[in-house]
Amino acid sequence: MAFGIAALLFALAVVTSAAPAGATGRRPEPPRAEVDTRMPAVTGTVHRVPAGGDLRKALAAAAPGDVIQLEAGATYTGPVELPAKSGTGWIVVRGSAHDRLPSPGTRVRPPDAARMPKIVAPRGESAIVTASGAHHFRFVGIEIAPVRGAFVHNLIALGREETSADRLPHHIVFDRCVIRGDPDRGARRGVAMNSAFTAVVDSHLADFKEADADSQAIGGWNGAGPFAIVNNYLEAAGENVMFGGADATVPGLTPSDIVVRGNHLAKPVAWRGRPWSVKNLFELKHARRVLVEGNLFEHNWPQAQNGFSILFTVRNQDGKNPWATVEDVRFVHNVVRHVAAGINILGKDDNHPSQEAKRILIEHNVFYDVGTTPWGGNGALVQILGTTQHVIVQRNTALQTGAIVFAEGDGHRGFEFRDNVALANDLGIAGTGTGPGRRTLERYFPAAVVTGNVIVGASSTDYPAGNQFPGSVKAVGFVDPARGRFRLAAKSPYRGRNGAPGADFDALAAAVLRGAPGADLSALFAAGER
Repeated sequence: MAFGIAALLFALAVVTSAAPAGATGRRPEPPRAEVDTRMPAVTGTVHRVPAGGDLRKALAAAAPGDVIQLEAGATYTGPVELPAKSGTGWIVVRGSAHDRLPSPGTRVRPPDAARMPKIVAPRGESAIVTASGAHHFRFVGIEIAPVRGAFVHNLIALGREETSADRLPHHIVFDRCVIRGDPDRGARRGVAMNSAFTAVVDSHLADFKEADADSQAIGGWNGAGPFAIVNNYLEAAGENVMFGGADATVPGLTPSDIVVRGNHLAKPVAWRGRPWSVKNLFELKHARRVLVEGNLFEHNWPQAQNGFSILFTVRNQDGKNPWATVEDVRFVHNVVRHVAAGINILGKDDNHPSQEAKRILIEHNVFYDVGTTPWGGNGALVQILGTTQHVIVQRNTALQTGAIVFAEGDGHRGFEFRDNVALANDLGIAGTGTGPGRRTLERYFPAAVVTGNVIVGASSTDYPAGNQFPGSVKAVGFVDPARGRFRLAAKSPYRGRNGAPGADFDALAAAVLRGAPGADLSALFAAGER
């Protein structure tokens, strides 16, 4: 791209998993670039816009390095367009009470909006839009919402169906903002992230909901990346976060280098029985080099979909992107709970030509309260359909009511299932037309590696050597499963080095707790007996 990418990156620190002995699956490539979300130095003019002032005029007048300061408590009516300007300095849009907000790195909450200016979207329009090539805008401590009672499609619309990557808006950050749909009517989407070098950090996004259509807190399909979605509360009925879902208009574009870290993604339980179309908590339909780390995912049930909560489903949505893929995905150190089912992987689009899902790592996660009353669903941990390459599931702890892995399709190459703790229930590892264990592995997972697992309630005759089969949850030796403490106790006969098998709870706690303030995770992460 033409906007000096290399000069504006900082090093990405990603913990990668070394391939264990005997591994056949290829590990995902981590993101090659990450958005620098640090507060920039701004030393230019401060353009003060009082209540009733002209924000558009201030945006036109501001130069790189300037500040646009809005009056706390005042309302400014959009749509306001971010213009394309020369230079690489940032223009910061903030409120007059910005110094009374939580410090950078701390997530704002709805009460903080009382100290923010508000930019509102009229009925059927956006609050903020971009000119092609607009860049280097940072919004700090702004409330963004529709006019009360108005329904909007894209509250913040970054991108205009550009057909060239060098015309995408880029270097845009929303920092400690409250971004919400109408409490009664909802909104289709909070941020349409069709841009590059874009971040949403330390923010609260809620009330994105619609009947008979998908809704997202954040969604993107025609943005190149990199993207950072870090330390936010993200609430939506359809897909809380989704990449893909519509065809890119930039030829060959795949949303890439995506980091989703330390967020709380949830649906309010009060939405059950309401008309909002509920699908999942996170979905990739077209994406490459994605790190999903340290998030809490909770509350998902069957409604407009079957209840799977995390979807990696390749889709050439409208048939114009045959290069569509989902590849190089790391789903690590997350908690998924109070849901109908776990992860669904669709290897190829079954409607239009696409590429094949490949190199997906699911590691050091905890899944619990999956498929129980009242969530419904089939309670499966992982479902793999179509054809895939190099799906690796290792060192997870799962308390689910359905299959551990359920397979269908023409075969999945390079599959590994290592060092997990999971419940076999009625199916264990099974597939369409095949029974549990070996028959499914032979049919759907040729040359798979299945070793080091604790599979509760399964028969040793059904699975390869090198796995263990306690007869009950009690026999596993969890610290206190009745209270949600799923570490392996020091006295567990199945505990090996570094707490394996199962998730590394210390690393998991370090990754998740910062991103879920107020969530009850104390029992899960209690140190307990070592």
